[in-house]
Amino acid sequence: MRLTGAGWMAAGAVAAGLAVAGCGPSDDEKRAAADAKAASFTPPSVTSRLDFGSAMTRRFRALDRDADEFIDKTELPSRNSRLSRLDRDKDGRISAIEFSEGMLGWFDRVDANHDGTITSDEREAARNDPDASAAIDKTEPYKREQ
Repeated sequence: MRLTGAGWMAAGAVAAGLAVAGCGPSDDEKRAAADAKAASFTPPSVTSRLDFGSAMTRRFRALDRDADEFIDKTELPSRNSRLSRLDRDKDGRISAIEFSEGMLGWFDRVDANHDGTITSDEREAARNDPDASAAIDKTEPYKREQ
C-alpha cells in the first residue's frame, strides 16, 4: 500500500497524537492528583446577615446554660475568652443585646463589600487581617454603616 500526501498527513497526525499522549501523566497519576485535590476541597460558603444573626442567637442560648439571659464568666467557653470583651457595661455579664450587637458588629466589619453576606473569601481575609480578627475586641455599641 502506497500512501498519498493526504495519507502521510493522516499518519503523521496519528503519530503526533500518540507522542503527545505519551508525554502527559498516566491515568493513575491523574487519578491520584484528582483525589488529593478532592480531599482538601472546601466548598465556598456564603452566610447572610440574617442567618448569622440566627446562629448567634442559638449560640447565646447554648452558652447561657442557666437561661438567665446573661452569659457570666462561668459560662464562657474559656477563662480568657474574647467574648468577655462584649461586656460593654462591665458588670461581669454579657447580655443578649451586648452579645448580639457585638457579633453583628463583627459581621459588618468582616463583610468587606457591605452586601449583607460574608463569603468564604471574606472570612479567610478576616482571619489573615489582625484588625478584622480583633474586631470582636471593639466594645463600642453596634452601629451598622449604611
